[in-house]
Amino acid sequence: MTTTDRTPVLIVGGSLVGLSAAVFLAWHGVHVVVVDKHRASSPHPRAIGFTTRTIEHFRQVGIEVPPSLQLSKPPRRARVTSLAGEWLEEYPWSPGGGGSYGAESSPVSAKAITQDHLEPVLRARAVALGADLRLGTELLGLDQDADGVTATLRRRDDGHDYQLSAQYVVAADGADSPIREASGIGRHGHGQLSVQRSILFRAPLDEYLDQGVVQFEIEQPDFQAFLTTYSDGRWVLMLSDDIERDEDEQIAAVQRAIGRTDVPIELITTGRWELAAAIADGFSSGRVFLAGDAAHQLPPNRGGFGANTGIDDAHNVAWKLAEVLAGRSRPQLLDTYDAERRPIADLRHDQLFARADYKAYLTTPKSDVAVLDDSAIELGQLYRSAASTAATVGAHAADRADTQDDLPDAQLPAQWAGQPGTRAPHLWLRANGADISTLDLFGRGWTLLADDDAWDDAASEVADALATPIAFVHVGTAVVPHEPESFRSAYGLEQGGASLVRPDGYIAWRSVSTPANRTTALSEAIRATALPVHETRLAVP
Repeated sequence: MTTTDRTPVLIVGGSLVGLSAAVFLAWHGVHVVVVDKHRASSPHPRAIGFTTRTIEHFRQVGIEVPPSLQLSKPPRRARVTSLAGEWLEEYPWSPGGGGSYGAESSPVSAKAITQDHLEPVLRARAVALGADLRLGTELLGLDQDADGVTATLRRRDDGHDYQLSAQYVVAADGADSPIREASGIGRHGHGQLSVQRSILFRAPLDEYLDQGVVQFEIEQPDFQAFLTTYSDGRWVLMLSDDIERDEDEQIAAVQRAIGRTDVPIELITTGRWELAAAIADGFSSGRVFLAGDAAHQLPPNRGGFGANTGIDDAHNVAWKLAEVLAGRSRPQLLDTYDAERRPIADLRHDQLFARADYKAYLTTPKSDVAVLDDSAIELGQLYRSAASTAATVGAHAADRADTQDDLPDAQLPAQWAGQPGTRAPHLWLRANGADISTLDLFGRGWTLLADDDAWDDAASEVADALATPIAFVHVGTAVVPHEPESFRSAYGLEQGGASLVRPDGYIAWRSVSTPANRTTALSEAIRATALPVHETRLAVP
């Protein structure tokens, strides 16, 4: 067995998060190899709700997500004795945000598509961008040193073992992650909540969906279950009793949930899985980065935290790996992955147990965690790391200090008004005769936004001196906001100010108004946040 293969990045796990990481990295021009012991998607539909931020990520890399199976309205949930029985109570989809997930602050909105239908779309896009997908390939072990990581792999078709050398590894290998375990990374959180048994079936039950309710809590004196539709003819019944049932017993359980015995039921498959909440104590170990369930096991909820948080992980680590592998940023930039993503996982873990879905698991009378609006969690999270500086320069800086220490972990997008460490606000713009979003301006490099064209020369000088591409966008000429004063208001700027946006669409730095020297101020910001390899000092006039 010899090491014959090499790749900049190896992704272990070819499900939703691993495929997303492959697409994001390949879109940035990074060659990736994806391995997964399975040859296709799970027969279970699994995740179905993909939030506004996830759709923004996919939109950026050219993925058109198929139309939502549950239209554009927020899905609804009810407590019932059975589908055909008494409907006891309807719950709001989620507190605060009403299930919109910030759609009013974005050019896109959340979509309902089953994971087994989305994954083929991701596979096709990854391959089109040059990713090497090796399905049916099992990871046997990883050896890491200062120069890289060597993976021992086995093709399951013929049993052939071989080695692959990678500079970095993204571990998207699931909640039981062998890579996390081998790295000695512990976990914290509520831990195991229950063991669930699921029964996936088809049945003609559309008549019970007329009111827009798609999730049902079944409550009978000696039978409690959870029933939901995937809006494509498939339904799943989930039971927390961890009892093995034969086919007749499965059909009997489904009939109890439906409240009828005259409906034809086609059993598809069953499953057994652990409902748990656990966050890794670290999201990286040397050259290995945990993503998705390997980093944070978050149980299903009406906020869609599980899969969507993992896709956010992949988007965050992808641009940082791309910058380091291209030789533009120092490897220390990769330290900001754990610094930014782990607090978000902790935040979402705590939100789960402050909400109706899981507050029954609390060990105290009630949670002391305030429930946040959906759009705050989706589009209003705050990153605290070296990749977003708290420094503010320009006139009135003392009154507009961007210190992050006393700021909330998340709040409504509009409340941030351009705060460094938060997602750059969406505004509708007119460019070349077409309507675009500010989000369309961000992607493969750093972007400087200003309505003062004097920043153009500063951006060019700093980009050349630090070998860090910076695209300058003059707001008002190159792009024109639909609402004339909206840019300064949304980005928290005064006359002469500017906002520096990272490749992932997060604000790295801003100058509220005109600094003493634009080139010096921007140079210091890029040095602090992009961690450039090239450190040429600029001549200051």
